[in-house]
Amino acid sequence: MPSKRLSVVVTRRLPEVVETRLSELFDVRLRGEDRAMSRAELVEAMQGADVLVPTVTDHIDAGMIGQAGDRLKLIANYGAGVDHIDVATARSRGILVSNTPGVVTDDTADMVLALMLGVTRRIQEGLSVMQDGSWEGWSPTAFLGGRLGGKRLGILGMGRIGQAVARRAAAFGMQIHYHNRRRLRPETEEALEATYWESLDQMVARMDVISVNCPHTPSTYHLLNARRLKLMKPSAVIVNTSRGEVIDENALTRMLKAGDLAGAGLDVYEHGHRGNPELRAMPNVVMLPHMGSATVEGRVEMGEKVIINVKTFADGHRPPDQVVPAML
Repeated sequence: MPSKRLSVVVTRRLPEVVETRLSELFDVRLRGEDRAMSRAELVEAMQGADVLVPTVTDHIDAGMIGQAGDRLKLIANYGAGVDHIDVATARSRGILVSNTPGVVTDDTADMVLALMLGVTRRIQEGLSVMQDGSWEGWSPTAFLGGRLGGKRLGILGMGRIGQAVARRAAAFGMQIHYHNRRRLRPETEEALEATYWESLDQMVARMDVISVNCPHTPSTYHLLNARRLKLMKPSAVIVNTSRGEVIDENALTRMLKAGDLAGAGLDVYEHGHRGNPELRAMPNVVMLPHMGSATVEGRVEMGEKVIINVKTFADGHRPPDQVVPAML
């Protein structure tokens, strides 16, 4: 007799090739429509499955995990970030959590550079005049931006993505600086030609561009708060492709309105998915709909990692990408 297949619930639509492979391997309940599950729907899914495959839009807190019952044994997150999951509570109830690290490193780093260029070269403004038909022709002084070459880039969070950003920025001739909770190994630092700043205050005060590439944790919430943002040069630009909660978005909005910062490139937002409405009206702000990792290749590779984690668990082994509280 073949062993009973694991029951797996997927909370969002995934690339077709990923859904097909999951269906071949497991007893899968796929999502018919691509919208986030409600809290009640998530609890119901957790109660009726061995494995839940959630995404960043699914906030799974201690109360929900407490209602999951005894069947749920693995939360195989589709994505690297797990700040939307109460990992500690899950672990205390014997539920493993896995993620998909390293898959979208290059895609996200590419988007960091795209946002840098978008803001510093005023691409948003150029697009607007072309789209509304108001461009009256070339002028020597129109749409003057700044070049990236020679500028100081301060990277906040020097993990996989931060290092990928550093390598790309160096190709543009930028000077690489970084702040991290742990200093890189000397050989890595040397290869990246990166300067470490123990003091975040001192780093942000001297940079031309700040790129946020750290996860959202209790210690990084509003790491760039009003006081710290005010340390930045008025000519500086800030880019965030990580988590919106790292920046005090209201303080950032006030500074941009007052001309105390030159611009911002944002792919993530602190409050909801639309960001502060005032930001949308600013010509020096480029806003994207959380598409830093949105490539076909990246999304499929994320799915492949989920499948490996679930299959390894089904075979009685620890998922290769298991997340434990000490890692957060």
